[in-house]
Amino acid sequence: MSLSWSAKEHKNANQPAAAGQKRPRNDAGNKVTVVLGAQWGDEGKGKVVDLLATEADIVCRCQGGNNAGHTVVVDGKEYDFHLLPSGIINPKSISLIGNGVVIHLPGLFEEGDKNEKKGLKGWEKRLIVSDRAHLVFDFHQVVDGLQETERQAQEGKNIGTTKKGIGPAYSSKASRTGLRVCDLLGDFKDFSTRFKNLVHQYQSMYPSLTVDVEDQLKKLKEYAERLRPMVRDGVYYMYESLHGSAKKILVEGANAALLDIDFGTYPFVTSSNCTVGGVCTGLGIPPLNIGDVFGVAKAYTTRVGIGAFPTEQLNAVGELLQTRGHEVGVTTGRKRRCGWLDLVIVRYAHMINGFTAIALTKLDILDVLDEIKVGVAYKLNGKRIPHFPANMDILHKVEVEYETFPGWKTDTSAVRKWNDLPAKAQNYIRFIENHIGVPIKWVGVGKSRECMIQMF
Repeated sequence: MSLSWSAKEHKNANQPAAAGQKRPRNDAGNKVTVVLGAQWGDEGKGKVVDLLATEADIVCRCQGGNNAGHTVVVDGKEYDFHLLPSGIINPKSISLIGNGVVIHLPGLFEEGDKNEKKGLKGWEKRLIVSDRAHLVFDFHQVVDGLQETERQAQEGKNIGTTKKGIGPAYSSKASRTGLRVCDLLGDFKDFSTRFKNLVHQYQSMYPSLTVDVEDQLKKLKEYAERLRPMVRDGVYYMYESLHGSAKKILVEGANAALLDIDFGTYPFVTSSNCTVGGVCTGLGIPPLNIGDVFGVAKAYTTRVGIGAFPTEQLNAVGELLQTRGHEVGVTTGRKRRCGWLDLVIVRYAHMINGFTAIALTKLDILDVLDEIKVGVAYKLNGKRIPHFPANMDILHKVEVEYETFPGWKTDTSAVRKWNDLPAKAQNYIRFIENHIGVPIKWVGVGKSRECMIQMF
């Protein structure tokens, strides 16, 4: 009789350990709570992370770079984060930038110093940076801009990147010519040679690219010494955190499901996996240790840059959502495109991520509307399609099927309990919850921490 793996393990578990050997620990360890975007980004993930981070021991970033932008308001002070995990506000928690993140060192320190002036104290002592994280250099950012110009000239359209060098840095990583934090803190002579080779590689592709190599290396050497006290082996640190004493570990996703390099509206996506798989690869966490996965969605939909957007409203409704919602990108300053809530994309995000609960933000922006529409299905040639199209040409052609709800025409911004929300707002929320098949745990009605109504 052949034994299954689990049966074999069970049998071996009853055998005594060999002399001098310790029995391997089979405890699963601490579970990690994950917060991810369920639309095209800008859903208000920072607020949810901030809420959970007040009790977290460790808050991690697992992917992306300073193309992300999270705004957090605490005690009337507004902090903007791009590379730093939002949990850095909590003086009792450690913030970790994982190996899956690409780090622009000038941007990191500028961000820290800027927020320090707003009242963020001691952040450098609370920050750990993985030695396996790749570096974004200034020339990566220049190349990002050159690539966008080239796309515009060749195809008549660009991707709409933040020009923060994220795509080129991940390209260097994938082509195995990238440089990591451990390289910068190792033999600087070897690092300098590899840096020069990387510059030469890009200059051969973009002859107009000029880089003052010696000046860049001088600055990088200075950054290295400031960075050195923060750097750890991220994999070992996470393992010890997972299997040591009980800890609350939180992972803050950047960007969102529809911007994921594999699952998003390609090619109008970011360059990393901003779905739950990116948590495992970006931090070195086994799937076994993933606990709650919270998806964050606005009560309507927004998108920055170009690409298909089936529920977009190029009319007075779209303008009202943009104006009332102050829909301007934290990183780029670009106006966000706005439209009705698209439950097709939120359900698609749930298929990939397996959300255990949803945070629905910015409900108060809908307070003044007479009626509110929700996209519930896509039709192609008059027939409902059960999946989310991979092909962007098809996504541009889909017809959205809507459910229409009466507006509640009541200011909800001061509401702090579910029972105090207008009945029509409650109906709207329950419909969303039932349609996705995931409970809504929080409803946001304002910018600050206090404006999140907790349902359970």
